[in-house]
Amino acid sequence: MPTNSLSIFLGLTAAAILAVPTGLQAAESSTAVPAAATPAEVKSGYVEAGGIRYYYEIRGEGEPLLLLHGGLGSIDMFAPLMPILSEKRQVIGVDLQGHGRTELGSRPLDLEAIGADMATVLDRLGYASVDVLGYSFGSGVAFQLAVQHPEKVRRLAMVSAGFAQDGFYAEMIPLQAQLSGKMADVMKETPMYKSYMAVAPHPEDFPRLLDAMGDLMRRPYDWSADVAKLTMPVELIYGDSDMFRPEHMVKFYQLLGGGLRDAGWQREHMAKNRLAILPGLTHYDIFMVPEMARTALGFLNGETHAANWSDQTGK
Repeated sequence: MPTNSLSIFLGLTAAAILAVPTGLQAAESSTAVPAAATPAEVKSGYVEAGGIRYYYEIRGEGEPLLLLHGGLGSIDMFAPLMPILSEKRQVIGVDLQGHGRTELGSRPLDLEAIGADMATVLDRLGYASVDVLGYSFGSGVAFQLAVQHPEKVRRLAMVSAGFAQDGFYAEMIPLQAQLSGKMADVMKETPMYKSYMAVAPHPEDFPRLLDAMGDLMRRPYDWSADVAKLTMPVELIYGDSDMFRPEHMVKFYQLLGGGLRDAGWQREHMAKNRLAILPGLTHYDIFMVPEMARTALGFLNGETHAANWSDQTGK
């Protein structure tokens, strides 16, 4: 498939469509990943919210962590990282509207509506408050959940997230606008198509899903005014070769109150929010690497690796 054609649907929202490289060499890490959890350790089911029957999986024990996947993906896209995420956490993975095992339904895809649905899902599963980790499309849903229901989100980590459409490189916007069901046939050899066909309740809906994602991407958005509503600690995580412009990453961090001044000798002016830009990663492989999972978990666990020079000198 020509590179330009592939780029049309290797996109995003948050807006982004999930893209997966043909090889997984970008996801290589020197750190070994623990063995995957066995099916017996996974609780799964469906819960209705907003007229959509959402599929969920729960695994692990510990503080609850809501995990939200990228566009044209599902919970399964985090399989390489699930052992890390669930080692000391109870992970609640949800297949978002129209994705994985969750039906598309007749309702348009809308991040605000799906974010509201996640609050209902948490209520019906018995969670009053959770930490949230979202990637790409899932980060947009996580943002909306946190804006609308801040009491439900203790800490928020967003991977490859933008607050406005102009955060993307300019050439991506017209390509995203071309996404439609007409591309279903040329996508048949992609992991997006194959993974959808493997688990979707209505595999024939794949062209409709592409139409719905295309409709979503063609809607301009700017959530800058909503950033101030994120009252919980927030971490932004990007690859240094992400589809978002570096200026947008920094602007998002500044809107959160970070990057506005020096932190001070005793960290007295340190912002509560964080910005992580991981080297050698793109939008299309960051969701697979252990470094991303560990960066997010360190923040969500409230860890700090700060050292004090005075401790070294004994004075």
